[in-house]
Amino acid sequence: MRKINKIIVHCTATPKGREISVDEIRQWHLDRGWSDIGYHYVITLNGKLEIGRPIERVGAHTKGHNADSIGIAYVGGMSSDMSNPEDTRTREQKDRMEEFLCYLKVLYPSSKIYGHRDFSSKDCPSFDAKGEYKWISDKF
Repeated sequence: MRKINKIIVHCTATPKGREISVDEIRQWHLDRGWSDIGYHYVITLNGKLEIGRPIERVGAHTKGHNADSIGIAYVGGMSSDMSNPEDTRTREQKDRMEEFLCYLKVLYPSSKIYGHRDFSSKDCPSFDAKGEYKWISDKF
């Protein structure tokens, strides 16, 4: 098994309220020439956790940080008209993300939680994941 030191939160950079599936994202990534979806998990608008790339495989979600991380994306992250990054998480997405991050921290206690923006000039995930989930990083 890979050594996991980071859990990195992403958004799909899609419009507020537009549902997309793991299969759609997988196809986008395959169309870019990747071997599979880059994220290990995706959280849909209704809070459903969908499995992406197998956890045993290195992801393709954060350049330079994939080997020792898990990538989780929530559907959304952009305004309805796609003009601005926006925290579009539904209550169900927020609840599932928090619950799942706690679960992952129990499995990987030495890991810390970050947002993609902590390693990139992108706004992803359109909120401060590192700050919001610091209590989870510190608790377990």
